[in-house]
Amino acid sequence: MCNRYRLTHSKQYLAERFQAADDEVEEHPRYNIATTQPVLNVRRTRQKDSPLHTHALGIDSILGKDMSIGNQTLNARSETVTATPAFRDSILTKRCLIPADGFYEWQKMGSVKQPYCFEVGEGEVFALAGLWDEWRSPEGQTIESCTILTTTPNSLVEDMHDRMPVIVTPDKYDVWLDPDVNDFNTIRGILKPYDANLMRRYPVSRKLNNSKIDDAEAASPVTLDTPTQGQLF
Repeated sequence: MCNRYRLTHSKQYLAERFQAADDEVEEHPRYNIATTQPVLNVRRTRQKDSPLHTHALGIDSILGKDMSIGNQTLNARSETVTATPAFRDSILTKRCLIPADGFYEWQKMGSVKQPYCFEVGEGEVFALAGLWDEWRSPEGQTIESCTILTTTPNSLVEDMHDRMPVIVTPDKYDVWLDPDVNDFNTIRGILKPYDANLMRRYPVSRKLNNSKIDDAEAASPVTLDTPTQGQLF
């Protein structure tokens, strides 16, 4: 599962990277983005523009249009996405990119859970594969939401979790975002583990375990009292 991540780059950088006007992005770093919170994602309309939007994780709109089930749809398994009612339509026509510059997983160490940050390169921005949807509530409110697709873990993640988020390489952004690309065999080629050799991981403060703490100190590297194999790459 991927339910915590980080996005700290400036709005100017994100706008340039994803070809969007910078006034569409709020200017503040996020170090501990948690599930159900508003998240930034990139989608493309059939007019081929790529605006940045803010939504909440979880495809509440498809599964019974009930916000209470959002935690059940925080992630979508890429292997079964076409067979899952909540996601099978979105995978063909409502795909998005969710910008991040780190995501977190936890390792059990005795009685505590130690968070680790996983990065691409040395902390560069990358894009998680996402799906989005919208629906209108009985009160007339438009509800928009998104979910993160997961796949089998690479060698850097597998000792902590049996899943990892799908990271879309930049050369696949256009294909992933294009709603006119609705051949799942084409899409399937993007849904694979990211190259572990292009990533690194390191332990961060256990303050990160509290989803209400969202500051640079909580996301900073720490030295563990008892080093574990591969704690820093």
